[in-house]
Amino acid sequence: MSHHILHVSQPTDAGVARCVADFAAAQQASGLAVTVACPADGPLAAELSALGIQVREWAATRSPGPGVAAEGRALGRLVAGVGPDLVHLHSAKAGLSGRLALRGRVPTVFQPHAWSFDAVDGPLAVAALRWERAAAAHWTHALVCVSQAERERGEQRRIRAPYRVVPNGVDLQQLTVATPEDRAAARRRLGYDDEPLAACVGRLSRQKGQDVLLEAWPTVLSAVPDARLVLVGDGPDAAVLAARGAPAVELVGRRDDVPDWLAAADVVVVPSRWEGMALVPLEALARGRSVVASDVTGVRECVPAGCGAVVPPDDARELATAVAARLADRRLADREGAAGRTHVERAHDLAVTTTRLAQVYADVIAGVRSHHSFRTGGGARENG
Repeated sequence: MSHHILHVSQPTDAGVARCVADFAAAQQASGLAVTVACPADGPLAAELSALGIQVREWAATRSPGPGVAAEGRALGRLVAGVGPDLVHLHSAKAGLSGRLALRGRVPTVFQPHAWSFDAVDGPLAVAALRWERAAAAHWTHALVCVSQAERERGEQRRIRAPYRVVPNGVDLQQLTVATPEDRAAARRRLGYDDEPLAACVGRLSRQKGQDVLLEAWPTVLSAVPDARLVLVGDGPDAAVLAARGAPAVELVGRRDDVPDWLAAADVVVVPSRWEGMALVPLEALARGRSVVASDVTGVRECVPAGCGAVVPPDDARELATAVAARLADRRLADREGAAGRTHVERAHDLAVTTTRLAQVYADVIAGVRSHHSFRTGGGARENG
C-alpha cells in the first residue's frame, strides 16, 4: 500500500531545504505520494515544483514570534486538506507549529536538524528545552536525529523520545570526485588561477561562524601570503561580514554552482557554532576535498581522523593553524580529501539514508495503527 507523506519545512534554504528536496524526490520516485508544505520564499518551493512534487504554501516566519498560533492553525487546516498518512516536520519552527497543531492525531516524525535550545541563550534556551521535552514526550511518534551525537545531546538534556538515528547523506552520483583537471577547469570558470584557495559554503549567519573565519584569516595569510578565501552563500550577516573588508576574501552570494566551488577549493572550512550534522562537510568530502570544521554536534561522525581537521568552536587561532597547514600543502589536503570520499561512500550515501527513513515511516505508521487497534478493541478481537 502506498502512503502519502507530508513534509513541512521552515527554513526553505540551505541544508534543511536540501534534505527535504532530496527526501521528497527519492520518496516520490519510490512510489510514495509526497506533498511538501513550506513558505513560498527561498529556493525550496521552486525546486520541488520543477521536480513535479506537489507544494502547498504555508506562510510562516523562520523564527518563533507573535504569529505562531496563527501559523499553527493554518498548518492544521493544510494537513486536514492534504490528509497524509504521516507528517514529517523539519527543523525547530515546523516542529513547533506542527506538533502544536497536530498534537499526535496524525503519525508525526520530527527531525530537528540541530537542537533549538543550542541556537539561543538565557531564558529562551530554557523555554526551548522545556518545549522540546514536552513535545517529544506527548506528540512525537519518532524523533529523527542526523547523528548519534545529536541523539546523545537530546538524551543528556532529558528529552525522552522514540529516537531514530538516520545520518545525513549526499548524492554520490551527482557529487563525484573532483580530479586535479576538474579543479583547474572549475577555477577557470570561476575566475581563479592556481593560488591556494579556501572555501566556506553556507548561510551567512552567527550559527555558521563565518565571523570566526574572518578573524582567523589574517593569521592564515601570514603563513600563506598568496591564499584566497571565498564565502559562498547569503544570509542575515552578509552586510556585516562584507563591511569587515578582510584582505584576499570574496563574498559571492548565494550560488547554484556550489559543486564547482567545492571542486575549485583546496580546503573547505566549516566554522559552525552549532549543528546536528552539517551537509557541507559531506558534500566537500564527496568531491574529494579536505575539511576543517569546528567541533560541534555531528562533526566527528562526518569528518573522522584523516579526512581533515576538527578544531574547537570559536577558536580563531586553532582554525587558522589548521586551514593554513592545508593551504600550504596541497598533497596533504588531497590525501585527506581522498580518504573523505571513501568515508562518505561507506557511511553517508543518500540512497542508504532514504532507505532508513522509509523504514522509520513504516514503523511509525504500523505502530500508530496497532496502538489505535488495541485501544478500540481491534487488537483483542484479533487475538481471540
